[in-house]
Order: sequence, then C-alpha cells, then structure tokens
Amino acid sequence: MKQNRRNFLKGTSVACAVAATSAWTPVAAESPALDQPPAQGLAKGLTLLTIRRGSEYRLGVKTTGGILDVGEAARILHMRAPATMDDLLQNQDGPSLNALVDAAAKSGAAKKAILAEDKIEYGPVVTRPEKIVCVGLNYRRHAAEIGAPIPKQPVLFNKYNTALNHHNGTVKLPVDAAKKFDYEVELVIVMGKEAHDVSEADALSFVAGYATGNDFTARDLQLETGGQWMVGKTPDQFAPLGPYLVTADQIDPDRLNLECRVNGETRQSSNTSDLIFNCSQIIHYISRVITLRPGDIIFTGTPQGVIQGMPKEKQVWLKAGDKIACSLEKLGELRFELV
Repeated sequence: MKQNRRNFLKGTSVACAVAATSAWTPVAAESPALDQPPAQGLAKGLTLLTIRRGSEYRLGVKTTGGILDVGEAARILHMRAPATMDDLLQNQDGPSLNALVDAAAKSGAAKKAILAEDKIEYGPVVTRPEKIVCVGLNYRRHAAEIGAPIPKQPVLFNKYNTALNHHNGTVKLPVDAAKKFDYEVELVIVMGKEAHDVSEADALSFVAGYATGNDFTARDLQLETGGQWMVGKTPDQFAPLGPYLVTADQIDPDRLNLECRVNGETRQSSNTSDLIFNCSQIIHYISRVITLRPGDIIFTGTPQGVIQGMPKEKQVWLKAGDKIACSLEKLGELRFELV
C-alpha cells in the first residue's frame, strides 16, 4: 500500500479545479466534521492546475496515472475539498486538499476520479485574483539590451482579470489598435496568505506557489502613446498563465532556468538569478504600500531576448499564426497561439 502511494504521488503532484456545483459531502473518519471549521494553511507537495469544462472550472491533482478530479474524488471518498483553485487559495484550504490527495492514494475507488491529461481543457491557473501586479525592467541583461538604467526600486504596473489566458489557449491580436506585438516569458508568484508590510526574510512564507507566465505586450501602445504601459500590457488575453501552479515548498524561485520559443526558435534563455529584485524583495516592496491577498498574481519580469531589444532592422513583430512556448524549470511549458 505504501508503494502504491509513492507511485501515485511520484514527481510533482498537480491539482486541477473542482466543479463549482460540487457540494461538500460527509467527511471520512480522518477528516474534521463539517460543523467544525477546517484547519487553514498552504497546500504542500502538489502541482496544481485548473480544468475547464465549458464555463465551469474544476480543481484536481496530477499523478503518475493522470489528473485527479478533486471534486469527484471528494464525492467518492466523502471528504471535504476546495471547489476551485481560487477557493483553495482564498480560503487557505491546503490541509483539506492534502488530506484528500493522501486518502485518494490509498483508495482503489478513487481511480474513477482520474482523467487523462491529454483529454482535458485547461483554464487559467488562477481565475479570480484580486490583483495582477507586474514588475518591469527586472533582469540586468534585459535592461542592458534596451539601454535602460538599472532601476533603484521595482518598476510596477498592472494587468486586469480580462487579460488572463490559459495553456493551449489563443491570443486574438488587437490589430486595429496595435501592430508591434512582443513576447515576455516570466516567473509568476501566486500569493497564498495576506501580506502587508512583510519583511524580505518572511516574504516567501506568504507564497502559495509559482507558475509559468507570459507578459504579452503591444510595444506601440506601451511606448508610442505617451508611456501607456498599462494599455500596452493588459488587452484581453494578454496574460497567459500555466499549465501548472507548483506549491512553494518545492521551488527555489531564485535559481530557475526559463526560456521562450517562437515557432520552435529559442528567443529567450536565462535564469532567475539574473533578477535585479528577487521574489522576496518584490513581495516586501509591494506589501509596504499594497496589501497582497491570497490568489493575487505577481509577474516578476522578463529576461533578455525580446523583440524590443533587437536592432530596429531586425525587429520582426509577432503575427497571427505564430506559436509561442514558454518554459520555466520545474514549472512546466506554457503554449499558446496568436490569431
């Protein structure tokens, strides 16, 4: 039985989103009674993702056998579980999720809740963040390639929820408003606890996990309309995110390789050790003036290799039909297509 459990959880586990309509059912013996408040905390040892079924998002766990549908497993095992990724994050319902995963690893009946990953449709890893905060000019070699001075403090801007996109999704280019489209692979922080004026030393303890993202950008809207960073960064679908959220206990965010490929050609290749402001410093800086809440997303900046940094005669902007692939070490590859 112990061997079965090890095989079930081998590698990075992944959690996917549960139907919002799934009701909590009576719990198993090892779970708290429904009339008792569940213990709060961050999920650990898991790789999470959101499954999309029509307009519905579901939560589940990636195993060596496939994707565990958390809602279905909870129904079969009569245990409580968070209904969606956002419920998990905003309610800090990690202990319930970990208990369910452990129980499912021991249960033959729970195999009925396993889905083939190549058959699922993905949703954005997080669907209801209160805030999407982005950091600009945060890699030393990227600042150098565009001739910008090293910032003295993080340069912040924002995206909106309408920009959220998902693995294997599409970005519809707003060609009536812009022409100069650019890629930006980025490490994304997902907050797990409320953070206000936290120290650098404590900052990472507030993180639920990390994901691969792309701060897709219209450079002409960003730079040729009087410095409109926001409007160049947050058109609809301009924040692809996924496929996974890997829980923070498994990741050293300051030592990760990251790459971006366009139609199979590597354009960006770097390591988060080149960050000007690392994840602890970013969270500390933001939380001094903006309270970060569970489920909030932070795009941490992009490395060198963007189209904007090329000589003008070599700048070939992205177009419909281009296929983008972004990867971060231990976090998975995010793919999307331009239309």
